Amino acid sequence: MSFQTACMGLTLGLVACATLASQKKAAPGVLVQDKGKFTIKLAGQTVGHEEFEIAPAEGGWLAKGSSDIKPPEGAPSRVTGSLTLLSNGSPISYEWKAQSEKNSGAHIVFANGVARITLEMQGARPFQQDLSFNSPLIAVLDNNLYYQYAVLARIYDWSKGGEQTFPVLIPQELTPGTVTVLSTGAAAADGKTYEGLKVTSSDLEILLLLDNNHRLIRLEVPAAKVSVMRE
Repeated sequence: MSFQTACMGLTLGLVACATLASQKKAAPGVLVQDKGKFTIKLAGQTVGHEEFEIAPAEGGWLAKGSSDIKPPEGAPSRVTGSLTLLSNGSPISYEWKAQSEKNSGAHIVFANGVARITLEMQGARPFQQDLSFNSPLIAVLDNNLYYQYAVLARIYDWSKGGEQTFPVLIPQELTPGTVTVLSTGAAAADGKTYEGLKVTSSDLEILLLLDNNHRLIRLEVPAAKVSVMRE
């Protein structure tokens, strides 16, 4: 399964709580608090929306999002993902649920460079699989959950710059891989100037447009005609 297939599960599929006051303050790190909503477009047509929040939680961080997809053809779907992180962006655990014609979900625990995945599919017994990585700093980039690219933009070392390679897990596809991330400097869109960050795999290129605080404002996948824009 290619990274393109997993990362752009939306494209292929279309064409085929707030932080509690009692929570502990997170340790200093690369992540910043953020909350917002994205509009998801395919070939210029709105096909979905995603709401997300990244906030301190119990000494670490919680990045969560929920996407509702209504394709031009086929059944609508809803996917949610909740990613618990250390302050440096390393994942601790991840849960996702997909609601469509068949419901599915998984719980993943990360430890010592290993992702232990427990997958549940409607009508089937739970399935467990371990995937090994060469680093504990793993980028989780799941299908149709674009807020996770906001996390990727934070774990990129801006002071170092240049090309940086990260191991990647696409949980809904049980697929490991790698991406190369590169700062491209100023990038323009709709008459505005942003900080560009290019994410490249062996068969896909994604451009992230960020504000001065490196918050994700827009995501473009030209080859797939997908645009994700902050409202």
